[in-house]
Amino acid sequence: MKTLFLFVILLPVMFATEHSLFNKTNLKMKEEHHEHKIREAQETIIQANRHFAINMFKHIASESPKNIVFSPVSIYAAFAMLSIGARSKTERGILESLSFNQTHYPDQIHPGFKDFLLALNKPKPNLQVSTGNVLFVKDKLEILKSFLQKVKHHYQAEIFTSNFKNPKEAKEQINDYVKNKTNGKIEELVQDLDIETQLLVINYILFEGKWESPFSPESTHQSKFSIDNATTVEVPMMSRTGIYNIYEDNKIPCIVFQLPYKDNATMLLIVPKLGKLQEVEEALSDETITRWESSGAKRRIEINMPKFSTSSSLKLKKILSDMGMSIIFTDEADFSGITEDVNLKVSKVIHKAILNVNEEGTEAAAATATIETVPIMLYPSYSVDRPFLALLYCKDTKTILFMSRVVNPLEK
Repeated sequence: MKTLFLFVILLPVMFATEHSLFNKTNLKMKEEHHEHKIREAQETIIQANRHFAINMFKHIASESPKNIVFSPVSIYAAFAMLSIGARSKTERGILESLSFNQTHYPDQIHPGFKDFLLALNKPKPNLQVSTGNVLFVKDKLEILKSFLQKVKHHYQAEIFTSNFKNPKEAKEQINDYVKNKTNGKIEELVQDLDIETQLLVINYILFEGKWESPFSPESTHQSKFSIDNATTVEVPMMSRTGIYNIYEDNKIPCIVFQLPYKDNATMLLIVPKLGKLQEVEEALSDETITRWESSGAKRRIEINMPKFSTSSSLKLKKILSDMGMSIIFTDEADFSGITEDVNLKVSKVIHKAILNVNEEGTEAAAATATIETVPIMLYPSYSVDRPFLALLYCKDTKTILFMSRVVNPLEK
């Protein structure tokens, strides 16, 4: 009887052990499969973001001949987040405009964004990328818990209700929030609000980087900058001799410099021939930018480039509509994944970006000034003395952080 009893006891134990091993193995396989899908999604996000960035730049550039700066990755993340609450044609319209196809969304996209944004916002000693996504929704709307949980988990986003019936109060609330989040660097993001506003999407980004090889403030001098064939202005021109990757494009009339920041970021400085800016902008493509990143050769040169500060406050409704998101602004919009109380539609999309380019500190520059012991006139000299494009690229995430066109360095 004892033997039989012992056997009966052991049998379920043995079975449970085998079952447990099977479950653990199965669970591990599922986790590995899930991680593989997330990595796949991250690669898709990177590729789609690049396509979106170029497409958006061309749309923004066609709207204005002046200075522009924006962060495609910030706008991109904000709308990927918004798609969580979209349904049916509205969801498809957003994601297809973001260059996703139906084989990739939505189950892998949103978890992929979580790790992507964490990597993008990871603190570094000499490089700060601060991004934020915020939704302000008309007050007295009950927001679905499922939506709140997902946007907070995957996008580190915040959502607030706002009294749009009192535009002054709402404007103060929104501007104070953004000002506090950006340490006072972005003020009065919202200048006017419609009392019929139902949903306001805001995204902001700040980039602060230190040059790998700083310019010396003592070398900054006034120099002529040709806006066009008939107009010149005097601008503060930074100057430095050092080793830079330089590429003279034979297919497109421009020269490209790579100016590295510390902590694995780079500025691609694209300088078209005078009068050829539009031609270069029209030739922008993933293939073109890849060629600029991977081509060229390192040479010791003297580079002279403007010290400038520029910002853009963009209202993106028309541009996003032209890019395929028009449904989100209409009564046909379906955001029932945000609330079931009323039919929401997007009223405004505002994006403000700030880009400051300077010598990056007297202390750092003084430490490198003594390196310049060889007369700079022995090296080829290049001057960025005409309208140019600047792309800030994060190597860790393979992401274009900012795209900028500078026609006049004196214009803020």
